[in-house]
Amino acid sequence: MSASDSEATGTLIVLEADADAAGLRLDQWLAGRLAPDLSRSRVQALIKQGAVRVGGNVVSEAKRKLAPGDQIAIDMPEPEPADPEGEAIPLDILYEDDELIVINKPAGLVVHPGAGNWTGTLVNALIHHCGDSLSGIGGVKRPGIVHRLDKETSGVMVVAKTDRAHKSLSEAFADHGRTGDLERAYDALVWGFPQRMTGTIDAPLGRHADRVRRAVVPEHRDDARHAITHFTVLERFGSEQGEFAAASLVECRLETGRTHQIRVHMAHIGHPVLGDPDYGQAFRTKSNRLPEPLKSNVKAFPRQALHARLLAFRHPATHLIMRFEAPLPRDMGELVEGFRNL
Repeated sequence: MSASDSEATGTLIVLEADADAAGLRLDQWLAGRLAPDLSRSRVQALIKQGAVRVGGNVVSEAKRKLAPGDQIAIDMPEPEPADPEGEAIPLDILYEDDELIVINKPAGLVVHPGAGNWTGTLVNALIHHCGDSLSGIGGVKRPGIVHRLDKETSGVMVVAKTDRAHKSLSEAFADHGRTGDLERAYDALVWGFPQRMTGTIDAPLGRHADRVRRAVVPEHRDDARHAITHFTVLERFGSEQGEFAAASLVECRLETGRTHQIRVHMAHIGHPVLGDPDYGQAFRTKSNRLPEPLKSNVKAFPRQALHARLLAFRHPATHLIMRFEAPLPRDMGELVEGFRNL
């Protein structure tokens, strides 16, 4: 019986240590035997809970050394109910199976419950939608969030439903596709024309002086985090020297995944995302140069014009490459069309 099946039903796993187990730590050997269904941290948590016995005796230390022939029993508990409650929030589901779910997140939806947003989040919606198909991430019936989109950023997200999927996808997103198969592309409507049609922004990010926003900081600062964004200009609208304000539709691909990375990096090179309330305030008056009705539409646009259009990854169970795209949402699409008609 696999660990994922056991965790879903709350049963017993019995294993016997082989010759290769001699001298290995209990958590190390179990994690190797039960991968990818259970992570090492999950094994350690089970040991702390008193759910692991060796030779009939409960073991409380993960570092206990094994000997060939040791009988190891794991009492897999039933997954605990999730702390957030499920809520019947509509979801735009692009794909779903036993391991994961892919959704097209609308702007305005917070991903995870937190201060000021304890309800009405994507996690609440997924708990309601997935129900018993959640086999337990870390022993809790909850969706495994492996990456996030800002509240006002729309687009494609993948969420794990099992420990195996959570571990595999977490590793892929931590690597950001540098050595694996992860691919992400965002569409951003930005002010002005970048000097080059393609480019790379390599600038470390840290906390802004206000401790809320992010900013490009010197790389020697304690909070500096390596950050790289690759961009390609897809379309240009208006003219830098013309009557109307200029803007560009830009594709951004991440080599790292820092908070607000695209928004900070594009503002850093002088082309903030249109509508960005945190990093584009200095460009708000540019809309005054636009003709109606585009001028009013830009002024009324309630969020940053940023959309996670493409997500591709290797499926944790089938190992096939999965690729998903979501077109621009209506509000951003209408804005882009307005600029095309300048």
